[in-house]
Amino acid sequence: MTSSKKDPVLVVLQLSGAYDALNTIIPYNDPHYKDFRTVLKVEPEEVLAIDNNVGFHPSMAPIKNLYDQGKVAVIQGIGYPNPIRSHFRSMDIWHTAAPEKMGMDGWLGRAIGDMDPHKENVLTGVNFGRGLPRALATSGVSVASVGGLDQLGVLTGIEDQNQRTEALDIFARMYSPMIGSGVTNDYLSQTGLDALKGADILATAPTGYTSTVEYGGDQFSQWLKNVAQVHLAGLGSRVLYTGLNPGAFDTHANQTTAFPQLWGQVSNAVENFYQDLKEHDASQEVVILMFTEFGRRVQENGSGTDHGSGSVAFVVGDAVEGGLYGDYPSLELDKLDQGDLQWNNDFRNTYATLLEKWMGLDAKPILRGSYEQFDFIK
Repeated sequence: MTSSKKDPVLVVLQLSGAYDALNTIIPYNDPHYKDFRTVLKVEPEEVLAIDNNVGFHPSMAPIKNLYDQGKVAVIQGIGYPNPIRSHFRSMDIWHTAAPEKMGMDGWLGRAIGDMDPHKENVLTGVNFGRGLPRALATSGVSVASVGGLDQLGVLTGIEDQNQRTEALDIFARMYSPMIGSGVTNDYLSQTGLDALKGADILATAPTGYTSTVEYGGDQFSQWLKNVAQVHLAGLGSRVLYTGLNPGAFDTHANQTTAFPQLWGQVSNAVENFYQDLKEHDASQEVVILMFTEFGRRVQENGSGTDHGSGSVAFVVGDAVEGGLYGDYPSLELDKLDQGDLQWNNDFRNTYATLLEKWMGLDAKPILRGSYEQFDFIK
């Protein structure tokens, strides 16, 4: 694992909706690409070439810039066995690291439990967004989940401890009919007040924060700014999670407009976040994982693309050995998976690499199995 003055931090960016891998990392010299994408194709002269075969979508120039600095690993052909083209089930698989069955807890929740077994820090894991991603949810593990540092959730304005306990009891009774009283009460009793305590501490994060970096005004950019503020505040957070609103990249239609806007937004936000960390001499402390639940169909549907299989993920940071990892899936007809890109490396390979080579954890009990690891961590 790379040595660091501080404990290594993992930032996870969930880009929901399933971005189109074929137009994210583009096989611009493959004649099959032009055949399948007569409307949605990106012309070779517009592609931000990595080599003579593939390149970034033109809206991803900020990430391409980081790639040229050797700070971006592109994980090609990522996926899982027996692909499922349902957003909900596929994201659940990524969250629990359990393609074969319905997982009950999240891979990052299990990792947080390993990092802080005695529950000494209620902010070891922090989520910015709506609800709590299942990746972070594990019984007995407290994770703070807030809508932003300027609006810290529905219960954080309740200062009296007894009132908070009563409010949590009301929530438990509200949700018990849907998910079961045992599960609800167990989770809330163990983590509810800790999460509220964490939100109180998070409110102090912006106090000493100054930066010359100007983030975009969109929600995703502001959440990444919050992630930077929390990390730079030195609160001991090890896993910081956020993402686009659900379904953002689900481009069944109007992809030529929506897709570049989304990747432009994400790419600018990631570059701003990296520059913010660098300005504070903290970029060596953080590695970013960007992922989506699956790829999209090779054949366009007219103005968009439908649910597919094999995808691409990205790992970004100073500690990253940049480059292409995994093989780009073939576009030959007989090598497609029912019209989709074939996945050729298990997403848990990437998880295992991050857990062991970056976070310094034993990946086997967290992922409940042994997986081949990449060399993208220096």
